[in-house]
Amino acid sequence: MPPARPVLIVEDDPTVRETLVEQLAQEGEFAPEGVASMAEADAALSRPGARFDAILLDIALPDGDGRNYCAKLRQAGWTMPVIMLTGSDGEQDVVRGLDAGANDYIAKPFRLNELLARLRAQLRVYDSSENAVFAIGPYEFRPALKQMIDPVRGRKIRLTEKETAILKYLYRAGGKPVPRHTLLNEVWGYNSAVTTHTLETHVYRLRQKIEPDPAATRLLLTEAGGYRLALEKGG
Repeated sequence: MPPARPVLIVEDDPTVRETLVEQLAQEGEFAPEGVASMAEADAALSRPGARFDAILLDIALPDGDGRNYCAKLRQAGWTMPVIMLTGSDGEQDVVRGLDAGANDYIAKPFRLNELLARLRAQLRVYDSSENAVFAIGPYEFRPALKQMIDPVRGRKIRLTEKETAILKYLYRAGGKPVPRHTLLNEVWGYNSAVTTHTLETHVYRLRQKIEPDPAATRLLLTEAGGYRLALEKGG
């Protein structure tokens, strides 16, 4: 099963927030974290090593309007999907939310299955878009472009399709080790002709591209029968 995707829920109603956290975590598909205000959301987003693949954002928050906060996130360069949660689905409210940079808009009370379907749909679109940017060490990883970009040095590293898939899966694991057989199945599928040697060869070539010193790896680490990414800046 793919690693759970971290989702930030910004909702001041404790009943709604706790229900969403519980329901999203139930199947293991998502790793939700709930906060009650924009200030708490800022704290969560700015934590060292923190990452969120999507945000569920209430409009009526104790310290401001969620639409203004969404616009602030976009201005700050956050590109993950944002789904607005609101007690009103009037056309003017929907337009204001979308104009603020929201990807979708769902009115309360909503059906959980509908929210999950919309969340999955937005994540699929984002994952395949050029906007998807993930931080790995000093690099900006852009899977849609099959590139690692070092903004400090102005350097672009081209990746193969398999190298991109390996990095993407390891990133989704959130810094936890992924066994070799899991990577083989996820990247190559159940192909009996592919062995761990194939994976090891790709990892070796990937390290030659992204590690400052491939002999002393700091980003793509061998651990616990598999591999993991050191996601902290600088490795």
